Amino acid sequence: MTHTNIARRVVVLGGGIAGLLAAAALAPRHDSILIVERDLLPTGPLHRRGVPQGRHVHAMLPRGLQAAEELLPGFTDRLVAAGALRGDISADTRWYLNGRRLRAARSGLTAVSGSRALIEHTARELVRQLPNVRFLDGYDIVGMGTDGAGHRVVRVTSRHGDGSRVLPAGLVVDATGRGSRMPQWLAELGLTPPEEEVVTIDLRYSTRIFADDGRFGTDVVAVTARYDDHRRSSVVQRLEGGRILVTLAGVRGEVPPTGLDDFLRYAESLPVPDTADVVRGATPIGDAATFRIPAYVRRRYERAEVPEGIVVIGDAACAFNPIYGQGMSVAALSALALRDGEDGYFARQAEALEAPWALATGNDLGGSPQIRALQLAACDDDELAVAFLRVTALVDPPSALGPLLGRPPAQRLPNPAMNAVG
Repeated sequence: MTHTNIARRVVVLGGGIAGLLAAAALAPRHDSILIVERDLLPTGPLHRRGVPQGRHVHAMLPRGLQAAEELLPGFTDRLVAAGALRGDISADTRWYLNGRRLRAARSGLTAVSGSRALIEHTARELVRQLPNVRFLDGYDIVGMGTDGAGHRVVRVTSRHGDGSRVLPAGLVVDATGRGSRMPQWLAELGLTPPEEEVVTIDLRYSTRIFADDGRFGTDVVAVTARYDDHRRSSVVQRLEGGRILVTLAGVRGEVPPTGLDDFLRYAESLPVPDTADVVRGATPIGDAATFRIPAYVRRRYERAEVPEGIVVIGDAACAFNPIYGQGMSVAALSALALRDGEDGYFARQAEALEAPWALATGNDLGGSPQIRALQLAACDDDELAVAFLRVTALVDPPSALGPLLGRPPAQRLPNPAMNAVG
């Protein structure tokens, strides 16, 4: 292999959403891309052991869906053809904020609801069609270093007795998720690892799948958000295959139960009845799944000394609460930033992370009295509701809400029937 070929070879560590979208972004500019994945990749839309959050709520926010479509044309139509549900993020979704329902105005922004397994499978099948992309699954990533010629190398070993390999690359993409060892590898190279921002949350999920008996109606998703001292929340999501997914969440000591009776009682404790109405009397499919996130973590690679030929994407750079649907969407936006070249990538990624990080951790307007007042007003006002959801969907920055704060009540459109819910 010549030096030129090595320079134009990419090794992507991790075959999840972030790794797949990174490969799609880099394929037009590189000779070959090898995606290394610890799991043996399934041939269909099946859950993987390496994606423990995969059994819980997932969705592509509108901006993330747009980005994924740019990288993988036909992605949305293929998802829907496989059974995912397409809907307007406002008109076809129930948002309960502060115990009241947000106005369900038509926003023109499309979101897609489907299982994580289906979303990943659809992306993987499209990436497989790229002629210069290959997969190496069933391999553990042992470490990263350089060879005698100064080229980047990744050391991997088979989990099934097929030996070890040394993979040379001009570019290494770390898409290994929350457990990324890149900080350790940088330290082994004598470099200072990136500083980390950690927000402790002690978030816990319990998720059950039920047969869709029609009682949820035609809406795609219902979100019951926590507020004030409430530590419980939920998401109800229609999935492909005539199924309904219900994720119960708790923070700061709240542990959602797994047993069906207690699961219902927890749902009944929420400020609005929608979640309990779905669970009560429904036919469960399989057992409950649980997941815990002790903290949100953001690694500030844009401020770190990172050698050329290394980029980090997805949860390896910034790990969100999956219930917001931000992780996959931000990975897609980061992949777009990577498509524009490796030079300046970390700065562009940091810019893409600012708004979703602030929204997820509550360090922006989302935790302010002004935003709460806007959310309450948006229960009666189409324009406010759409403006708020455009920010939540990562289409507009939080600053877009500024001009709407303190708007005169006379501009609001009353909707008493909707406000009466909950």
